[in-house]
Amino acid sequence: MAESLVGENNDITIIDTDAEKLRLLQDRFDLRTLVGNASHPSVLEQTDIADADILLAVTQSDEVNMVACKLAPSLYNTPTKIARILAAN
Repeated sequence: MAESLVGENNDITIIDTDAEKLRLLQDRFDLRTLVGNASHPSVLEQTDIADADILLAVTQSDEVNMVACKLAPSLYNTPTKIARILAAN
């Protein structure tokens, strides 16, 4: 997903709790990374989310994805939010 978005000249910031994964992405693509939990407002603020056009929440955690997508419009007026919700087993 990052490769496709960067290839379309989008400014991308990726948040993840795994610093090593972020380092590998940053070495490969022209994007910003931030170690943290995307469901925390203080972490979202560090990404300049107030100026973002879209938030894609695609972690392995439905809860983190849903919270991030609820925070983005209510605190930062992010116009478009997309949350990946994994199918229940």
